[in-house]
Amino acid sequence: MSDDTLRSVRIDRTESGRYVATNVRGGTLTFGSHGDADFSPVELLLAAIGGCTAIDADVATSRHAEPLEFTVSVQGDKVSDEQGQHMTNLAVTFHVSFPEGEGGDRARTILPRAVKTSHDRLCTVSRTVEIGTPVTSTVEGA
Repeated sequence: MSDDTLRSVRIDRTESGRYVATNVRGGTLTFGSHGDADFSPVELLLAAIGGCTAIDADVATSRHAEPLEFTVSVQGDKVSDEQGQHMTNLAVTFHVSFPEGEGGDRARTILPRAVKTSHDRLCTVSRTVEIGTPVTSTVEGA
């Protein structure tokens, strides 16, 4: 992989069941497995799926009008079956409104196409999930 395509995060354990992910720009995100306020890995996946398309749709529409409301809901079912634990029935729902007027009308017209284009081509996260990209896990030195 070239430096242009490589994306990475580092995950450090801070205590039992609690971790911090750090990106190459120094941003951090705490997550865990204890059921407290921290996001779980599954919730991070849902946030990544919704966030990716939200960004694409926001960029496409907000140049025409600042939204009055812009909320994205993402949900799915966590199941365990013969394929192991995984998510099914993933759904992303946009709740967006724009002001009256020419700019708002244009943004309302663009929104469905922007969401579809993101889903079909632009959102790296949902595209990766739908394509089913293999994941490798290794233990260094083992």
